[in-house]
Amino acid sequence: MQAAAILFGLAAVGGVIMALIRWSGAPRPPDWLAMGHGLLAAAGLTLLIHAAVTIGLPVLAQASLGLFVLAALGGAFVNLRYHARQLPLPKAWIVIHASLAVIAFALLLAALFGY
Repeated sequence: MQAAAILFGLAAVGGVIMALIRWSGAPRPPDWLAMGHGLLAAAGLTLLIHAAVTIGLPVLAQASLGLFVLAALGGAFVNLRYHARQLPLPKAWIVIHASLAVIAFALLLAALFGY
């Protein structure tokens, strides 16, 4: 869970940067930043799934995993529907994706620190 949390934290930094780029008026962030964000988040998700299947996760981490899966689906949708087609990213989708990810990250941290 710790390694997953670190990867999700790094992905979050990229997500904040991308949101700032979009809210500054650019239609979308650079491709390399979006791909790096997705790669880090996918690696974290993979580690969390592996932990769930092999050793099990506390209830908060299980909830975190479910929300991260939903956030990943939303991020993949935004990437494939908009970013890959060079269309402006819809701010509403960004807010939904980010909200799910932030709540999931908070739950994962709570599970890590024993709340």
